[in-house]
Amino acid sequence: MTAIELQQAASLPAPARDADRFYPLRRAAEAVVFPLAALVIALALFSVFLLALGKSPGTFFWLVWRGAFASAFSLQNTLQRAAPLLLTSLCVAIPAQLGLVIIGGEGAVLMGGLAAVVATYPLQTAPGWLLDGLMAIAGCAGGGAWIGLTGLLRTKRGINETIVSLVLYYIALAVFNHLVEGVLRDPASLNKPSTYAIPPQAHIPSLFGTELHPGLPVGILACIAAWVLITRTTTGFAARMTGGNMRAAQLQGLPVQRLMIGACVLGGACAGLAGMIEIAAVQDRANSSLAAGYGFTGILIAFLARHNSLAIMPMAVLLGGVGAAGGLLQRRLDLPDASVLVLQGLIFVCILASDTMYGRIGWFQPARGRA
Repeated sequence: MTAIELQQAASLPAPARDADRFYPLRRAAEAVVFPLAALVIALALFSVFLLALGKSPGTFFWLVWRGAFASAFSLQNTLQRAAPLLLTSLCVAIPAQLGLVIIGGEGAVLMGGLAAVVATYPLQTAPGWLLDGLMAIAGCAGGGAWIGLTGLLRTKRGINETIVSLVLYYIALAVFNHLVEGVLRDPASLNKPSTYAIPPQAHIPSLFGTELHPGLPVGILACIAAWVLITRTTTGFAARMTGGNMRAAQLQGLPVQRLMIGACVLGGACAGLAGMIEIAAVQDRANSSLAAGYGFTGILIAFLARHNSLAIMPMAVLLGGVGAAGGLLQRRLDLPDASVLVLQGLIFVCILASDTMYGRIGWFQPARGRA
């Protein structure tokens, strides 16, 4: 609680003050209850959608469980899909602390992956650790610069960051396709235009003989580091103050513009690193497979987690599992992969709708507000 809230609580009658001791817990419960309720409503609506198609909702959810978590193979597949989602979600969650809505993380993934591939071309015989380090730096720089441009246009020209980030995604996709199918194309890639492969020593091996790659622990560490930055540092406090009331932050002399641009650069660097890891650990080269929608799924995960970096981790596993079960759903229920996108869309709409309920139920509010 802030100093003003503490002063207000001290002026309340004794029962009200006692009730207010539990306000942090009620506030935390509010942040959990509404997203879960929105998720349940979305699943109910999707069940109606399945019934309209003549499919069994029970069979659908059982297949999702089986394809995502029921076996070691399916769990590995889920965690492998969740790895880039952890980083692309941060591309949305970090700028959101300052009130910015960034939806162009997919463009940062493409630019980061492409920059990582190009960084290996002059050093084909360098040691693997050196190449991986250069690829990581190039990936972060490519993604950070791309989303940082969004923050720059927002602060210097007042252009809406949501529109800018979306337009920049389409520009990134066009540039990516132009280079992959043109200057950087490997002539041997006939059916699927691709760049030249990265050197073999730059390939990141899997962990402990499984299908998992180091992108998973990197994403987890990034989420923890982002949480520490936002909640345990003065920079994070300044960012949250800016997101809560930009005018008040400016009156307090906070560097609002630098904070906004820095948050966009940091979020874009996370998405660019996701693109680099996909290249180095999974694909070995850049092609259209890199545009797998990780950036757009990251938007849903960030909103589902209410931009909490720690809550992003279970949400990424959940949505990664839904994506991993897509093939099984297609084979067993004769449903296209797009049915998973319908479910994700319903979840997103319900999460946005649930935001209107915050602050409207008395039990979750301070005792003074309820009085």
